[in-house]
Amino acid sequence: MNIDWLDDGRKIPDDVMFHIRIMAVHAVRVLDFSPELIATAYHFNRTCIYRWLKQYDEGGYDALESRMPPGAELSITAEIDNWLKQTVLTSTPTVFGYDTNLWTSTILADLLKKEFNVEVSESTVRLHLKAQNLTCQKPEYQDVKRDENEIEYFLHNKFPRIQRLANKIGADIGFEDEAGVGVMTRHGRTWGLKGRTPVVKVSMQRGGYNVLSTVTAEGELNYTIKDGTINGGRYIEFLVELISNRSTPLILLVDHATFHGSKQVRDFVRAHRSQLRVFFLPKRAPEFNPDEQVWNEIKNNHIGKQAVKNKQDLKERLVSALDALQKNTKRVISFFSLPDTLYACSNVP
Repeated sequence: MNIDWLDDGRKIPDDVMFHIRIMAVHAVRVLDFSPELIATAYHFNRTCIYRWLKQYDEGGYDALESRMPPGAELSITAEIDNWLKQTVLTSTPTVFGYDTNLWTSTILADLLKKEFNVEVSESTVRLHLKAQNLTCQKPEYQDVKRDENEIEYFLHNKFPRIQRLANKIGADIGFEDEAGVGVMTRHGRTWGLKGRTPVVKVSMQRGGYNVLSTVTAEGELNYTIKDGTINGGRYIEFLVELISNRSTPLILLVDHATFHGSKQVRDFVRAHRSQLRVFFLPKRAPEFNPDEQVWNEIKNNHIGKQAVKNKQDLKERLVSALDALQKNTKRVISFFSLPDTLYACSNVP
């Protein structure tokens, strides 16, 4: 890590310097340290400390904020600010020839130099981004092959028709998905010494289970745990479990897994049309399936943080976690309150 700014305060970003000035003044005015001592500790000339103290005495902490010299022209204009915001929100660096999809202040500073011949520091870029209500975040990755038109059609045409069908035949609407959960499922963080990665002893035994589940907007959760690959036959076994004790028909929305559309499954659904209907969700758009949250709950909040010993122990923990979630109706209902799943709990007459 480059720390040459310890010997040259001019290399410290303006937003950081503002906080350093506050800390220095606080140390002198409140904690009663001498200006000379603070100047030595902070690697600044003592005249800087006295200037900060004078600014503070005349205008309080706000007077310590960095300000451009009088008459200096802004490097980044309002027009460039708007371009910067739109560029970040509507494109990726690959459009401009960079080999990454992620925006950084370094790339944006370089881009401003190329596009507008404006040379600014990375810290200045960050300040302007924050002023535009932009923050640095972990992105959500989406498949480049997904069809946004298909998603729009599903949300505004297909699903409302499914809801009307459900009202007409008195059916419940469920969302189904499946996921593998292994003994080596890991998630979460723990505390340890700085610079030394904590070591946690765990089982490295391979193996796991495939879990199928369905959820409804009313908070109903059903599941089954299968040892082995899910195929058409095993999926039909799950469908039989779902409809065997139901007093009302069930409409299921599923993804495009191969066995969902197999001839074997299609024939079963057709033969049980009065009890079961199956429709497909948009391709490559898992965020629109509320049942995806079951795996987030089970893997990330339960199994991934537990000390799973072996495959049998995993199954017992899976049953325990799924049973607990099944009883927690409010939690299941919350899966339909996310921005991408709200559509699934709306009513259509």
